[in-house]
Amino acid sequence: MNRITRDNVYNNFPWPTPTDEQRARIEQTAQAILDARALYPDSSLADLYDNLTMPPELRTAHQHNDRAVMDAYGFPKKGMTESACVAELMRMYQTLCQG
Repeated sequence: MNRITRDNVYNNFPWPTPTDEQRARIEQTAQAILDARALYPDSSLADLYDNLTMPPELRTAHQHNDRAVMDAYGFPKKGMTESACVAELMRMYQTLCQG
């Protein structure tokens, strides 16, 4: 049985090299996600991440985090769809694998 672990997923992921400012912004927006989750202590992650009922604070926090991470990767803020983002990450991954 294959399992997803930090060793076979995250260590292979093409991480950006953020500036100190970008890193601080990512940390801030990630904390905002945790803070938004904390507003709903009786909700499971399944409840919180139901696309139809996701709390607005959590959705907004994720949108801000997405923008901060995209900035660290140098991705355009406008016109970058989720599928285009995944395609670019896969291209970066293939480049890493080719060494």
